Amino acid sequence: MHRTLVLNVVGLTPELVGEHTPNLSALAKAGSLRPLTTAFPAVTCSVQSTFVTGLPPSGHGVVGNGWYYRDVAEVALWKQSNHLVSGTKIWDEAKKRDPSFTCAKLFWWFNMYSTADLAVTPRPQYPADGRKLPDIHTHPMELRDQLQGDLGQFPLFEFWGPRAGINASKWIAASAIDVWRRHQPTLSLVYLPHLDYDLQRQGPKGPGIPHALREIDALCGDLIEIATKDHARVLVVSEYGITAVDGAIHLNRVLRDAGLIQFRVEQGREYLDAGASPAFAVVDHQVAHVYVRDQARVPEIKQLLEKVPGIERVLDSAGKRAAGIDHVRAGELVCVSAANKWFSYYYWLDDDRAPDYARTVDIHRKPGYDPVELFLDPKLALPAAQVVWKLARRKLGFRTLLDVIPLDTSLVKGSHGRLTDDSSQGPCVISSQPLPDVAVDATSIKQLVLDHVFRA
Repeated sequence: MHRTLVLNVVGLTPELVGEHTPNLSALAKAGSLRPLTTAFPAVTCSVQSTFVTGLPPSGHGVVGNGWYYRDVAEVALWKQSNHLVSGTKIWDEAKKRDPSFTCAKLFWWFNMYSTADLAVTPRPQYPADGRKLPDIHTHPMELRDQLQGDLGQFPLFEFWGPRAGINASKWIAASAIDVWRRHQPTLSLVYLPHLDYDLQRQGPKGPGIPHALREIDALCGDLIEIATKDHARVLVVSEYGITAVDGAIHLNRVLRDAGLIQFRVEQGREYLDAGASPAFAVVDHQVAHVYVRDQARVPEIKQLLEKVPGIERVLDSAGKRAAGIDHVRAGELVCVSAANKWFSYYYWLDDDRAPDYARTVDIHRKPGYDPVELFLDPKLALPAAQVVWKLARRKLGFRTLLDVIPLDTSLVKGSHGRLTDDSSQGPCVISSQPLPDVAVDATSIKQLVLDHVFRA
């Protein structure tokens, strides 16, 4: 077996590998760089699940970063149990070949209760007083205290939200180096999300992208150097390419105007009532699952959605089957936006009646993905000072809403989810080994990793 390091550099594309990425460019020159034909939808949970199982979403069941659980009539995003992913995982397949094989799965999603030998994933504490405290979940359990004792507390609020930046990826890289040296896994899967943040904030041509590329490349260089010194093989993958967008489609407002959305009014605010709604959308970047309660109304709602400006395609049963997303968890209809648009989850018509979580970073209550969480509200006077004041009140025991997120979707300049039209703007694979001169399909990544470990 060959020890192998797999770096998941989110948002990396062939177009972005160049003068600002000397370490990744050197790896590509010594080995190979190929475009990657990713899974649909091109979002984190779906693509990672395809990487580790070799199956499309119709096979592994992860149809997005979240979906509507019909049995409890609730939307849930960013669940972490590996039991949600069907199929044989890379590490299980490798153990069949050689029982001495070990795998470290670091910050890849669905990382709780997997059969990987070592696992580290974000897992905040949620005390009953309403606070959210940074923390991680690990396997084995003692790894949590060892890593945070050596590296400091995991910087959760720099992993996502307005402060998201390089520090979270630095912590992940440091933990990967610690695990690599201390436990010597055969395979290390390492997730580095930094580039994704500024690509969504600014778009791929944003003024801060060269700096973000240099930052993530430096971390990759450190990890590649350590792996190379140990005569290990290196594979770099990315899940999707992020392309420029210039506006959002408020799909649930379209459905509301058609009389299909139901909501509860609580203390003057409107909260989506998914179970009572004839149809509603769980949005996920440039893809939206539309759940329709009455199957007889699907053709009617499909016709409605096909007329919405900015929607490129509406997939029905046949369309979902062709796209590899025909699974019971998927919506009755799946909408795909045009390349320059994305879907917001907003369903209210008056911002004064928006739910209380709308202006907060709250990835679990919102019935859809919200990239506006990457921004502080520019309308706030001294927003950073307001954050400090609100956090201080929380520490003093006061229940304080951290409502500092804007409701302005025009701030978002980059998105993903649909398959990119230009392969140079889509994801890529870089390997220390030679690869055939063809694009790599996402369903082939599992086998490619196994080849790096086991092939002579």
